[in-house]
Amino acid sequence: MTNRSALWDIFVCFFQLGLTSFGGPAAHIGFFRTEFVTRRQWLSEHDYAQLVALCQFLPGPASSQVGMAIGMLRAHYAGALLAWLGFTLPSALLLIAFALGLNHWGDMVPSGLLHGLKIVVVAVVAQAVWGMAQTLCNSRAKFAITLACFAVLLAWSSVWSQLVVIGAGALAGWLWLQPASTALPVSALALQVSKRAALGWGLAFALLLLLLPLSVSWTANPTLTLLDSFFRAGSLVFGGGHVVMPLLQADLVPTGFISADRFIAGYGAAQAVPGPLFTFAGFLGASMQQGPTGIYGGILALLAIFLPAFMLLAAALPFWQTLRTSPSGQTIMAGVGASVVAILAAALYQPIWTSAVANWLDFAAVLLATTALMYFQLRPWLLVLLGALVGALVF
Repeated sequence: MTNRSALWDIFVCFFQLGLTSFGGPAAHIGFFRTEFVTRRQWLSEHDYAQLVALCQFLPGPASSQVGMAIGMLRAHYAGALLAWLGFTLPSALLLIAFALGLNHWGDMVPSGLLHGLKIVVVAVVAQAVWGMAQTLCNSRAKFAITLACFAVLLAWSSVWSQLVVIGAGALAGWLWLQPASTALPVSALALQVSKRAALGWGLAFALLLLLLPLSVSWTANPTLTLLDSFFRAGSLVFGGGHVVMPLLQADLVPTGFISADRFIAGYGAAQAVPGPLFTFAGFLGASMQQGPTGIYGGILALLAIFLPAFMLLAAALPFWQTLRTSPSGQTIMAGVGASVVAILAAALYQPIWTSAVANWLDFAAVLLATTALMYFQLRPWLLVLLGALVGALVF
């Protein structure tokens, strides 16, 4: 049985990382490696690489899932929970506090400040699209899948269109793409999840993914609607935290749960805090105009969006070696990756670009922000602060 000092050590270590880990999932994975492989030696370099590979393969926030897995290595389910809580808490508290401030003093916030945040979001998402395209669309076949999915999304904008293109990307990858030609090393990683428990977690995940939307259609309960939206978004995010934005936007903005301006402003603020980008859900839950809101709404949204990440991780761990070496699994995931680039690119145009760029001054600001981010490698959190300041003074 794990002693309390070991549990406390897990929480404190991840809380410190949650306070200081700026830079997105790739940077978080680097911070984790330094802390847990090099400094603490909780696991080997090879085992850490296997964890990262698994969490990149699964839907969900990759860096948070890596943290959960490390916590699980140390202290089973309790370790996974404390690792997630420590890493998530700092940014979640900051974003919920920002939402509560806007709820109470939103009329006092200069409109130019929010517009500056929207300009920054254009640059941040453009960088994400470019980076993901270089990795996930690195062949003509993958690029063709991305273009086809992008065309579908521009012509048909709804929650279902995003699900359809993910499914179509998986099918196209299975039919047309080739699996990796290089041999993958065998993993010796052993975590404390039995195959029976893994099947239970997988079944529970599938039931929630199916029953939550059915419950919403039967009852129209706003709390169930919130849980369904965030659980589904957390279940379908491939390729990084930025992809959660279009999934949530399609669910929450057209239905009036949150305004488009508040949504994009919160997404901009999420770039300025450390920790996982998925804590943007805390801002959204605390900003709801219907159903649960405030601190209660923020907590519900956070639990709903992160729960699939844990359930999928626990379900996949005992079967990881089979999954990662399966030719069909590799091609399906490659097709899904190509469709994810299309989802993010479509969101870059609508609603992000269309709501932020209305004239030549907006266009020039976007160009400057994108250049600062991609060419001069200005840190996103610093760009957010500059964008808010310039927006308040200029727009």
